[in-house]
Amino acid sequence: MAYQNITGSLSAADIQEIKAAFATIQAKLPFLVTLSVEERRKLFKMGDKSLAFVNTSLTAAQSNREILPASFDVDEFVRDYQLAATLSELLIGLRQLTEQVDDTLMAVGSETMSSSLTVYDYVKTAAKKTPGLKSLAEQLGDRFKAIRSKPAKATSDS
Repeated sequence: MAYQNITGSLSAADIQEIKAAFATIQAKLPFLVTLSVEERRKLFKMGDKSLAFVNTSLTAAQSNREILPASFDVDEFVRDYQLAATLSELLIGLRQLTEQVDDTLMAVGSETMSSSLTVYDYVKTAAKKTPGLKSLAEQLGDRFKAIRSKPAKATSDS
């Protein structure tokens, strides 16, 4: 769907239901972990390219249990693989939803900023003739002071 102008709202009840849905998702996934940057760095990464390797390894383990040490838990390997596959599927949906929320936030934020700039222009113009608007115009103008006061970056032709 092409982006138009966003007109939408969420009731307090809708917001509470959405937050409850988040809580439900977290409750259904009690095994989720939070990794530090260092922990993430040290772990093997299983991406799309590794999926065939893992799948073949799983089949090999299930078909040839006798070659594996007794300490190797094939059933745990199966559970881990199934959970990884399920979480990968869920992550796709979550990423799609996150992308839509992010895109919508960007679009509605842009609409809001555009409207704010229109209001600012009218306030600046009206402040010249209407008492009491000068301080409001200055307050709104504070948003742009940092931008104007930054020195221009030097560019090179290399």
